[in-house]
Amino acid sequence: MKTAVLLFTLMLFSSLAIAKEEKPLRPLDPDYMGVHSMVLVSKSSTIYAANLAAYQKPHDVQLLYKLESIDLALLQTVRDGQLTTIKTKPFNLDQLMRGDQVTVFADVYAGHFERDGMLVYENIPLKFGKQLYVRKFDDIKPSSRRQEYDVVSLKKNYKIYVHRIQQAPSYAQLMHIDVEAGCLAKFSTSSAVPKETETQFKFMNCGSMKPLYFETQKFEGH
Repeated sequence: MKTAVLLFTLMLFSSLAIAKEEKPLRPLDPDYMGVHSMVLVSKSSTIYAANLAAYQKPHDVQLLYKLESIDLALLQTVRDGQLTTIKTKPFNLDQLMRGDQVTVFADVYAGHFERDGMLVYENIPLKFGKQLYVRKFDDIKPSSRRQEYDVVSLKKNYKIYVHRIQQAPSYAQLMHIDVEAGCLAKFSTSSAVPKETETQFKFMNCGSMKPLYFETQKFEGH
């Protein structure tokens, strides 16, 4: 009898704890409603979407998501191409910022859709399954030669390094590292906007490295 009472008590407290953790989602910020652009990158059979950030709303956020239920043709496009970008139909980016699972319709381009990219898929559904990284520009630092990267850990030794964009001039960069060995997340470069090859050299001791994305044009000035 005492055992049954104890089990009931434990179950009751567990249920209360779970209920307490389930907080209602905060309201969406209407300022983030609009058309959004992203870059698609891949690892094995997984595709990740990264927001193409800019300094102004509704694009002032660095965001990385894992996509679900990937079409094989899309996976091959991302794997085989040097750059794959998407232009979404209007939706509220704040849904992804707060970690929602969302299906978004988008046009897919081989290359940059704003820079002579070629449309390869039109108005296809993309399911954003899991938020891996989010950073708003609330705490953005002045432009500097001192660079800092956030590390997104996935499975095994696979990590994605995300450059923390600074005030202009700066740059956006995604790198994937398969084996981490003495890999630095903070280092100095020759200028606030170094060449991509210089940043790659900084990761040479990390193990297997693959550049995913590098962009300077959007961050030349406000």
